[in-house]
Amino acid sequence: MKKYFSAVGDAMPAKTLHHGEHGGHGEIKKFSSCSPWFKPSFVGKRMRPKLQKFSLLLSMLVFFATALPAHAALNVFTCEPEWAALATELGGDKVKASSATNALQDPHHIEARPSLIAHTRNADLLICTGLELEVGWLPVLLQQSGNAKVAPGQPGNLEAGQFVPRLDVPSRLDRSDGDVHAAGNPHIQQDPRNIARVADVLSKRLAQIDPANAAYYQDRYKDFSTRWNAAMQKWTQQAAPLKGVAIVEHHKNMEYLMNWLGLRQVGTLEPKPGVEPSAAHLASLREQLQKQPAKMVVRAAYQDDRASQWLSEQAKIPAVVLPFTVGGDERAKDLFGLFDDTVQRLLEALK
Repeated sequence: MKKYFSAVGDAMPAKTLHHGEHGGHGEIKKFSSCSPWFKPSFVGKRMRPKLQKFSLLLSMLVFFATALPAHAALNVFTCEPEWAALATELGGDKVKASSATNALQDPHHIEARPSLIAHTRNADLLICTGLELEVGWLPVLLQQSGNAKVAPGQPGNLEAGQFVPRLDVPSRLDRSDGDVHAAGNPHIQQDPRNIARVADVLSKRLAQIDPANAAYYQDRYKDFSTRWNAAMQKWTQQAAPLKGVAIVEHHKNMEYLMNWLGLRQVGTLEPKPGVEPSAAHLASLREQLQKQPAKMVVRAAYQDDRASQWLSEQAKIPAVVLPFTVGGDERAKDLFGLFDDTVQRLLEALK
C-alpha cells in the first residue's frame, strides 16, 4: 500500500481511510493534491508565522543559555563563617558565599570531607584565615580539588591573616609548649579593626577577579566601610568599662578581642594551648584566682562548657559564652550582630 503525507510536510503521515470511513464498502481513499481538503499553500501561510515565532523563541533561549554563565555569581568558598559574611557584605548578589565550617566547630580540627572538596573545586575565590589555622585539612582540599584558580599565590586564594598585625608570634618553636602557631595567633576575627583591614583587601580582590563588576564592589565597600567605622566607634564607647578587667579564657583564642578592648588575661583553662583542661590544672587555677581574682571566665561557643562551669562555681565568677564568629548564637547573624552581642555579653557579666 502506498503512503502519502499531510500538508504540514514530512512531520506527520497522512491518514489512510478504511472501510466505513467515508469511502464506501472496502474502498480505500486517499486525499489527492487536487482535493478541496488538500491546500498546502493555505496551511503553509497559517503555519509560517507560528514557525517564525518558535524559531525566534528558540534563538532567545540559546542566547540566554550561553550568556548567563558570564554573569553568574562568583562562587566564594571560605574556611570560616566570618569571611563568608564579609564576602556577602561586599559582593551582594554578585557572589555566592559559603563556609567550610560553622561557629560550633573548632576550625583547627575539621575533616576534609568530599563535599568540602567539591566546594573547593567549584570556587572562584577561596578565603581562609591562614596562619596555620587550617593546616590540618585545607591542604587536602586544595590538592584533591585540582582547582588551579584557588591555589596558593593565585588571585583566587586570599589568606586574611597576611593583612593584619599579628599577636603571639613565638620567639621559639617547641612541641612542649603545646599547639603554638609559628606565624602567630590566628584568631584575628575577634578584633573589628582586622575585619576592616581584610575588607579593604577583599574588595580589591573581588574587582580583580571580576573586573566587569569592579565599580559595584567598590560602591559596596564604601557603604560597608562607612557603617563599620560608625559601629566600631559605638562598640568602643560601650565597652569602655571593660578596660583593665581581668578574665580567664578557655583557649588562647581571645587575644585579639582582649587587645582591642583592653581586657587582661590572668589564666587559661587549658594548661597549654590545645591541651584539654585537667583536674590538677583547674585546682591550681582556682588557688591562683584567690590571690589574683578574675571577673569572669570566657569561652567560645564551640568549646566544651564543663571546665568553665566548674571554675565559675568554684571561684564565684560568671561563665561567659561568646559567639566567637558569625552564627555563634541567635544574635550573631552577621558581622555587626557578632560584635553587638560580644560586647553586650561581656558588659552583662561585669554587672
